[in-house]
Amino acid sequence: MASFNLTPSDLSTFILMGIPGLEAPHVLISIPLSMFYLLGLLGNVTVLFVVGKERTLHKPMYLLICMLALTDISVSVSVMPKALCIFWFNLKDITVAGCLTQMFFLHASMVMHSAVLVITAFDRYVAICDPLRYTIILTNARLAKLGLVGLIRAVLFVLPAPLLLRRQPFCANRIIPHMYCENIAMAKMSCGDTTVNRMYDLVIVSVVTGFDLTLIAISYGLIIRAVCRISSKKAHQKALNTCTSHICVILISYTPSLFSKLTHRFGLGIAPHVHIILANLYFLLPPILNPVIYGVKTKELRDRVVKYICRM
Repeated sequence: MASFNLTPSDLSTFILMGIPGLEAPHVLISIPLSMFYLLGLLGNVTVLFVVGKERTLHKPMYLLICMLALTDISVSVSVMPKALCIFWFNLKDITVAGCLTQMFFLHASMVMHSAVLVITAFDRYVAICDPLRYTIILTNARLAKLGLVGLIRAVLFVLPAPLLLRRQPFCANRIIPHMYCENIAMAKMSCGDTTVNRMYDLVIVSVVTGFDLTLIAISYGLIIRAVCRISSKKAHQKALNTCTSHICVILISYTPSLFSKLTHRFGLGIAPHVHIILANLYFLLPPILNPVIYGVKTKELRDRVVKYICRM
């Protein structure tokens, strides 16, 4: 640990430890992480390219898939490049400004990702409960406005957190036992009173996650009620199939995210390296699995992707 003692010239930097307790196999750990990262980028960029090129896919459902792909890319790009620099080149230092910037983009992307899932739940509700008015209610322009509202919400909710931390006096020991900058981890480095920071973080997590999950639950409650009223088994099955992919994405997105936030805040007796590895699932699994899920379940998108792959 002596090699990480910070001199006065280092007072504007933090040290990211990567995965504490597993420093020796960092290079080996980086191999699957980098593969997952590249596969996630490839899958999401492919979705964006195909939907952008095919005018027949310029519909609300596919635009929502593109929004989801963009947030997946943003989340992984916010974390993985710096993490791989730690694993490959032992470049553990990061400036305070760089740390705050990473924290802002990471959390804003996560809040935006949650907003897209809410909009998608609303899309599925309209498609099943009011199909005749679907094209009237959910136009591309209206969807773009909903996406803009989600983006503005993400910026307004997340921006105060780094601004509050920026005003804090940080102690001499600036070692963050993590592979990325996180609000609570940075607050622990402060020598001042971080009550406001911690309360704001808790409120934002509770409000954003709680509010979004409530809206999603209401949407699916109404969908289940509408499906139960359908007498035809075929129509019943078709209605449920339209929601399967979205439900899978919700589970993949919220489960590791909530687990990471709860363990980081309350500890729960979990070893630091286990927590960090599990937290990485949020940055790696959704970007890889979301394109696969929507590609498998959405025939029109799957056919277009196959067409472009065959041309190569």
